[in-house]
Amino acid sequence: MPTGIRIGTDLIALAKIPLSDQFDGWEVSADVDLYKYYLTFEYGNWQKTKSSVDQSYSNSGNYFRVGGDVNLLLKDPDRNMFFVGLRYGRSSFDELLTYNLSDAVFGNTAEVKSNKGMVSGWGEVTVGLRVKLWRELWMGYTARLKMSPSIDEGGEFIVYDIPGYGLASKRTYWGFNYQLYWRFPVRN
Repeated sequence: MPTGIRIGTDLIALAKIPLSDQFDGWEVSADVDLYKYYLTFEYGNWQKTKSSVDQSYSNSGNYFRVGGDVNLLLKDPDRNMFFVGLRYGRSSFDELLTYNLSDAVFGNTAEVKSNKGMVSGWGEVTVGLRVKLWRELWMGYTARLKMSPSIDEGGEFIVYDIPGYGLASKRTYWGFNYQLYWRFPVRN
């Protein structure tokens, strides 16, 4: 029987919004306490833009991660946790690339390429900490090693950035979330 459900958000993603003109996004997460095991679910939205004089790139999409954690602190009366876990992540997204071509005969032309309806999946190994701050307010972090992204083929250019994962060219990629949670007790 579950003893509680925590629902929270990633503070780093929220802090990036006003501090960066290249990123917009958010992430919510939830976990269900089953003694030393926690079922986890994370859902987010991700939009990135990059531009230079001759080209611009943008992507937008949603992603989710589902998996489980094992709490290594079993005797803590506050249910603080130091955990290791596994996740499966999946993202669906669109990309747009605009660039200028210069030709001696035809002059300058703008080219537009897009990847619509792309889907990617990957695995993650996680480690983290959750501590009780006050009543049912919790704070913690999750460090994640993201691995082996699979990417749909068939777009007009090679996928550059995967929402929820990062750069598609990296076979392994580190991620870090700093989260704030509220716990809803189900039973003691």
